[in-house]
Amino acid sequence: MSRQIELAYSVGSRLSDNLEVIAINGGTSKDLTFEKIKDEQKKHPDLMIVNKSENTEGYAVIKYGLAASTKDWVFYTDGDAQYHLEEDMEKLVRKQEKTNADVINGYKRHRGDSFIRIFLGNMYKRTVRRIFKLPIRDTDCDFRLIRKSFLDKINLESTDASILPELIKKLELAGAKFAEVEVSHYRRSYGKSNYSAISLLLEKIVGDTKLYFRLRKY
Repeated sequence: MSRQIELAYSVGSRLSDNLEVIAINGGTSKDLTFEKIKDEQKKHPDLMIVNKSENTEGYAVIKYGLAASTKDWVFYTDGDAQYHLEEDMEKLVRKQEKTNADVINGYKRHRGDSFIRIFLGNMYKRTVRRIFKLPIRDTDCDFRLIRKSFLDKINLESTDASILPELIKKLELAGAKFAEVEVSHYRRSYGKSNYSAISLLLEKIVGDTKLYFRLRKY
């Protein structure tokens, strides 16, 4: 977590002269995440903290960070450092400048996870893209740059891991233009996932089924 915050400032300040850094405390970590975030705020007093210590929505907590953002562009990624901002963040910016896209989404070159996570992840990735007719190849790649004006047009309702296909599909329905960039993905260097591979897949199946029927009204 500390690494990602430090890189958000160092890489972000190189790419933008109007930087805002937000850290989300999801409330379920056993790795003293909130304490580490508060330590970073001592070094960076302008660090905005979205504290959801009572979080019951799992990964869907990201929607509160997206809603709290105030700048024209929003980049988000996980705090576990499986994505390296110093390697790939600039790629998103350059792709946006080249394509004028509203959402620039990473897709993993290789996935730095266990075999079972890779196998189930690839199966889910192909299935969810087909079911929801998504405009990107890697829904679960949490390395995104999004134009804030499009985030302001949508209302995210999911309270589980289905937040990701909902985010992508609703941005598409709002008229956003998408572009993609290949990014690296590494083994987790901080913390431990609150999900097993199977529990995450089951949550996605249940949540995505509910999402499918909610989206039928659009």
